[in-house]
Amino acid sequence: MFYDYRVIVAGDQYIWKVNSIASYLPDDSFFLLVESSNQRVYALDLNSDISNSLSAECLSLRNLIFSEIGTESFIAGKANQIVEWYKSHQYCGACGGSNLPGEGQRVMHCPTCKTQYFPRINPCAIVLITRGREILLARSSRFRSGFFSCLAGFIEIGETAECTVHREIKEEVGILVDNVRYIKSQSWPFPSQLMLGFHADYVSGEIVVEPTELEEAAWFDIADLPSVPSAGISVAGELIQLYKEEIERIKA
Repeated sequence: MFYDYRVIVAGDQYIWKVNSIASYLPDDSFFLLVESSNQRVYALDLNSDISNSLSAECLSLRNLIFSEIGTESFIAGKANQIVEWYKSHQYCGACGGSNLPGEGQRVMHCPTCKTQYFPRINPCAIVLITRGREILLARSSRFRSGFFSCLAGFIEIGETAECTVHREIKEEVGILVDNVRYIKSQSWPFPSQLMLGFHADYVSGEIVVEPTELEEAAWFDIADLPSVPSAGISVAGELIQLYKEEIERIKA
């Protein structure tokens, strides 16, 4: 359940049984299907805060994901993306008419001009840059979490993911890389991204930080890292952990 873009959580519970909350729900509550594989899971966006009635609290999605139960909160991220899509497509961008939810598939459609709106994701390349035992990590100037992480950027129109890797690295830290290879991907709900994880080798150049994007960037020995994202939560943490394991195998 969401209220004011925050998740209603009680302890480690953020998925609620309908019969346990039914008496507290406003009459205009609208359920959006999230999952139906094993059991049906719905997202519910509320116009009033019922957290006190449930002895719960409202947490931001980011706080939930980075909490102790974050490794199990993929479903909350997916639900948030569905709610965001539904709320931002109440009206047709082509004719201005009111949209309606479709039947049998996840779509908003305009009954006036027949335009359909499906959920969209934003592809984003994230890359671990290595130089022997060193990895290049940075802190964002826009979101100050205290973590150092891998460089990342949205894929622009006409670009391949590999082109984005080269461009973002050059723009944000001013260096050149090669041997760009894909590792793995991750759905990331901030706001609605598909993170494509890459590994690249340093070629040349000195770090020159783009201040509108980064607060700080530096090389770190793989055995002496600053605070980095958990491998159990983000693909950035996984990229770092995989390279650390690779270096340890070589050393052994």
